Amino acid sequence: MNIPIYQVDAFTIKPFTGNPAAVCLLEQAKDDAWMQAVAAEMALSETAFLVPKGNGYHLRWFTPTTEVELCGHATLASAHILFENGFYEEDEPIEFYTLSGTLKASSTDNFVELDLPAARRQAYRSSTGAK
Repeated sequence: MNIPIYQVDAFTIKPFTGNPAAVCLLEQAKDDAWMQAVAAEMALSETAFLVPKGNGYHLRWFTPTTEVELCGHATLASAHILFENGFYEEDEPIEFYTLSGTLKASSTDNFVELDLPAARRQAYRSSTGAK
């Protein structure tokens, strides 16, 4: 069984710099233990697992020890692999279905742009009442 796994350096245009992530393209979902073992073997901060779903991809991220709900650089790496390998044309958006909701990626002039969920700011009050 051949399963493609790529290593991508996100946030850079220079080799061996940036933030590395692994991207694993699956034809169908694998169990959590298998994905966790692959992520541990890759030994990178995150490994992204992509499974086709409708016109997009179901996307999950694993560190070497656990699954995480959101990972920007591994999402960027995933979109790069899909655009670079001709799964999508540059003017075609990609939808990723994740634990954090639907994320969107687009590409213009060989740059990938992500639409990630916004975190709501919460006021913090210390015991002195200061914000």
